[in-house]
Amino acid sequence: MLKAFADACNYANQKVKPQITSKTTIQNMVYNEIRALFGLSANLAVRACARVGAIRRSRAEGLGKTAKLKDKSVKTFKPTSADYDARIFSFREKDWIVSLTLMNGREHIKIDAGNYQRGKLKDRKPTSAQLCKHRDGSYYIHIQIKDEPPTAIKSNNVIGVDFGRRDIAVTSNGDKWDGKQINDIRDKFSRVRASLQKKATKGTRSTRRRARRILQRLSGKERRFQQWLNHNISKSIIQEALKNHAAVAIEDLAGIRERTNQKPRNKTERRRSNCWSFYQLRSFLEYKGIQFGVEIIAVPPAYTSQTCHQCLHIGLRSDKLFKCTNEACSWSGDADFNGAKNIATIGAVFVSQPRGSNCLCCELSTDSSGLLKAYTDASRTV
Repeated sequence: MLKAFADACNYANQKVKPQITSKTTIQNMVYNEIRALFGLSANLAVRACARVGAIRRSRAEGLGKTAKLKDKSVKTFKPTSADYDARIFSFREKDWIVSLTLMNGREHIKIDAGNYQRGKLKDRKPTSAQLCKHRDGSYYIHIQIKDEPPTAIKSNNVIGVDFGRRDIAVTSNGDKWDGKQINDIRDKFSRVRASLQKKATKGTRSTRRRARRILQRLSGKERRFQQWLNHNISKSIIQEALKNHAAVAIEDLAGIRERTNQKPRNKTERRRSNCWSFYQLRSFLEYKGIQFGVEIIAVPPAYTSQTCHQCLHIGLRSDKLFKCTNEACSWSGDADFNGAKNIATIGAVFVSQPRGSNCLCCELSTDSSGLLKAYTDASRTV
């Protein structure tokens, strides 16, 4: 079934012009052909058209992970998952059975759920899910539930967060998370992968086989560690915001890889920069903020690391040190902490005066993935 769903997505993607992102338009153009060619039910064909439209919209936005794919069409869909809505999916709590529409009709499948999943699904009526095939060959049903988020905390107190590579995050309250550990781990995995890939292509038959097995075993280990680290950092920041009854201001770093990759750098530095997972940390902060009622504000990062947070004069930044050139101030200290203070100041202006006429602030909207976008209002001045 997953192969038929992926084939339907690929067919729609090839037949419909890349500029068309509306799921309704795509459906009107290829629905009947998908039904006839791939044997999908009516609603599965609709979901295939919707997936093509959603992926195209996310790539057209060109934010975060998809920034490097901007202005490029979607190439192919792999048979790893299929989307379900309320018409082709249902969940029955009394015997822990899900009902799914497959190629040969409706099937009732008993699920093996842990205590955490049982607690989340208790007394709930989910209406959407995703059938997934994982790398180990096992099939999972990702059931989606909806909760009403609490009312966001309204406060003029704002915690600024400066993202970086050497220090993953620094807050205006003085909290800091060193990036040395994750950088060392990335460097280690890079060396190990290079060595194993060489052996997998140039060694003896048994050596190549062992090298491929080790590469498969290591696959995803670095990514999972980074994910765990970002979860812990984002959780700590949100808890600090709750404790201080504050909002959180972050930098809008969309497109930073395109800008930095244009600069001359060695191979190692380029790899480290492209592995920087600021987008994931931002997304974790935003969904945790919604969950706990903490407002997340995305602000433009321009000059936040070059401006003194005390007197607002442009200073000098040398590596990790910032020094104010204003003789009346002469503040010096950690450059990332100074940047976090400036981010907090801009965020506080937005919270207190979202439509003020004489302030530096930003307007927010969301992209197709739900992440905040920040737009500087050029008509406003400091």
